[in-house]
Amino acid sequence: MKKIVIIGAGNLATHLSIALQNAGFKILQIYSRTILSAKQLASQLNAAYTNNLFELNQNADLYLIAVSDTAISEIVKNKCFQNKFLAHTCGSVSIDVFKNYTNNYGVFYPLQTFTKSIKLDFTEIPICIEANSQANKNSLITIAQKISTKIYEINSEQRQTIHLSAIFANNFANHLFNIANEIIKEKNIPFEILTPLIKQTAAKVFNNKPSETQTGPAIRNDKKTIQKHIKMLENNPEFQNIYQILSSNIVKKYLHL
Repeated sequence: MKKIVIIGAGNLATHLSIALQNAGFKILQIYSRTILSAKQLASQLNAAYTNNLFELNQNADLYLIAVSDTAISEIVKNKCFQNKFLAHTCGSVSIDVFKNYTNNYGVFYPLQTFTKSIKLDFTEIPICIEANSQANKNSLITIAQKISTKIYEINSEQRQTIHLSAIFANNFANHLFNIANEIIKEKNIPFEILTPLIKQTAAKVFNNKPSETQTGPAIRNDKKTIQKHIKMLENNPEFQNIYQILSSNIVKKYLHL
């Protein structure tokens, strides 16, 4: 398992292919629907590139599919993948997506948020492994162990639950940071004033349960402050609605504790 073709050239594909190459794997080729994206990533890896699935290198040991969830099913239908070892990198797509197209397949899911321009220590990223046979699972685990110290054998149902949970922990949390930025920006206050608070909030969960570190007016059921905040948001009904939903949920969870 030394020669790998990467299907995709986005954020995850970029970080993953570089980590694999640094670990000694040979990235033979990068595929992307956009030839420029394929070329840009391939140039970092000294690899070939293409935007045509029929031009894929047929000599790889593994074809890692790092594209959007909705694109996977269309890609695996391509006849060039028949009898190849395929693995996708998505959280919400079942391993069964491969079932009718190849005899060797699996999932290689790094649980992290990826941005091309932001460097990451891949050794700290959990990688969730699943495969259709023990031999294929062992192969994927061996690859994962070369780039990470956190390897988990996770089935599709578990992985989809992890992905859902990650949406709350990452995507929704980041969206709330953006809302906070928009609110504070209206009064010409720099977002950086909130970053120590954000760092401390995140740091707490490493040694405590989130339920043990919840603070704010909602956990105290401070109706006066909550109503004041809702009034302050009257010019932005969407933010107002989000504030009310989250506050009500916190009150409901902690009121009888």
